[in-house]
Amino acid sequence: MKLRVRTLFLSLGLIFLVFGNLPDATAQDGKLMVQVSPHQAYLFVDHRAIGEAGKNHSLKLSAGDHKVDVVNYGYAPVSRSVTITAGQKTNLEVTLTPITAAVTGPFGAMTIEGANRDAVLLNGKTPEFFVGHGDEFNHDWGWKQELVVPPGTYQVSVLHQDKEAWAGPVEVPANQRVVVSIPKGVRKTVAWPRGEKLTSVPRFAVGSASATVAVAKPTASLSVASAQINCGDSSQLKWTSTDAPHVEITPVGSVAASGEQAVQPKQTTNYQLTAVGPGGTVTSAAAVNVNTAVQANLALSPAEIQYKRVGTNVVQNGSTALNWTVSNASTASIDPLGTVNPNGSQTIQIAPKKTDLGPVDETVTYTLNASNECGGTATQTATLHILGSIDPPPELVMRSVYFPTDLPKADKAQDGLLASEQEILKGIADSFKQYVTSSPGARLSLSGHADKRGPAGYNQDLSNRRVELVKSFLTEQGVSADALETQAHGAEQNLTADEVKQLLEVSPDLTDDDRKGNLWRLDTLVLANNRRVDITLSPTGQQSARQYPYKAQDFAQLIDRNGPKAATEVVPAAIKEPIKN
Repeated sequence: MKLRVRTLFLSLGLIFLVFGNLPDATAQDGKLMVQVSPHQAYLFVDHRAIGEAGKNHSLKLSAGDHKVDVVNYGYAPVSRSVTITAGQKTNLEVTLTPITAAVTGPFGAMTIEGANRDAVLLNGKTPEFFVGHGDEFNHDWGWKQELVVPPGTYQVSVLHQDKEAWAGPVEVPANQRVVVSIPKGVRKTVAWPRGEKLTSVPRFAVGSASATVAVAKPTASLSVASAQINCGDSSQLKWTSTDAPHVEITPVGSVAASGEQAVQPKQTTNYQLTAVGPGGTVTSAAAVNVNTAVQANLALSPAEIQYKRVGTNVVQNGSTALNWTVSNASTASIDPLGTVNPNGSQTIQIAPKKTDLGPVDETVTYTLNASNECGGTATQTATLHILGSIDPPPELVMRSVYFPTDLPKADKAQDGLLASEQEILKGIADSFKQYVTSSPGARLSLSGHADKRGPAGYNQDLSNRRVELVKSFLTEQGVSADALETQAHGAEQNLTADEVKQLLEVSPDLTDDDRKGNLWRLDTLVLANNRRVDITLSPTGQQSARQYPYKAQDFAQLIDRNGPKAATEVVPAAIKEPIKN
């Protein structure tokens, strides 16, 4: 028993010796004491948005090296590396240098609600794009707390330490104030009359309960010492920019805000300087042209082809061979074919741009462009001549279809096409089926009408039954339903008495005596001419002839203004009229 107790004490002592000598985890941390001027400046540590520096700021950091960014818009930012020693304090004093240049208009403004003291950044997520914290931009009352920016669209990021509380685009119009609610986003855009009065605003101004941050739009300028060089020579790029933490030159890459750099392009190169800052993005471009020589040849065989189209059906379309050779070139392309090998041949079959009827006489130009690794280029052209014609499809003869009074009935929608009109529709169907063989996309539009008698709703339904009956009959004759469109107009587009009289005068079925004899019942003829379905051919727009069938055997039934006499088919009283002599 004594041996066991002794062993236990020895074990406990060993554990104490081992673990008792381990360092305290909290002893691995140290403190960073920060004093910053101005005290409104914001701290970023290791890219984490910490908060306002204040007059004195104490941070608990792990032992080791850390990067501290002190930023305040309107001041030059400061970045420092600090080394924290476990259990000790490290002091950091930073005085930011103000940027005295004011910001000029035009202006817009942002109000950011609900961001508390989270960092607000524009167009970037690194400390250089910091413009302030949420408490500096959260109201627009008597004490202004606002973010003034040039008009434009901004990518706003609100950071809470190393987390993103909200991010999204915000468009700020001139003289408008955009209210952004975190985390919901843009809440409203309202007029900001004060913006019209502002001409020049300090970049950073604070009061006891107010703050204004005015963000400047970046500037950028790029130039080249020599815009024209020979292959192998160099040119010097020179650039300047302001208010832009991120500057790059395409295709060089990221560069300092201002500087110079020698370039030796192998081909004509357009350089573009892009400067991005909280106030937006600006660009400036300059080109270096490289002189070289390339040999190229381009030819067509034959240089002329024949083309013929009937309706929409192409019956003749010749082809040609395009041949080319290129030497001392690394790339070659032919417009409009695209990239090609340095030497080659391609068979081409092409249609003219002309689409309307008539003779075809067009030229198509092919352009060969070739270049080498030093930017040398050569251009050759070849012209193809297209001759031929575009002829109309077979003639399509169409006449409007006419109906007796008040037919078809709602309960007998298949009745109402008299024999004379059925024959007309059969002819139209046969002619149209032949027509579409040369114009596959052709369609017929059927427009139904009713005379002026009767209520509008009744006439609309009646004209709709008429047009559907014509459609049904045409499909029975073999016309595709997909090629038929219908519309009903009721009495909205009635022909006038003068128009019917003119149709009477040009009717090929009547003699002069017939025309005079029909004038006494012009009112009845007006009614009869408006009980019809017109047919329009698309895409040509050809319309059916409005030729009333005066000589048809069923003419009397067609022209009768009182309609069917059967008891179940009596014309409603609202649409009956006495015959006028």
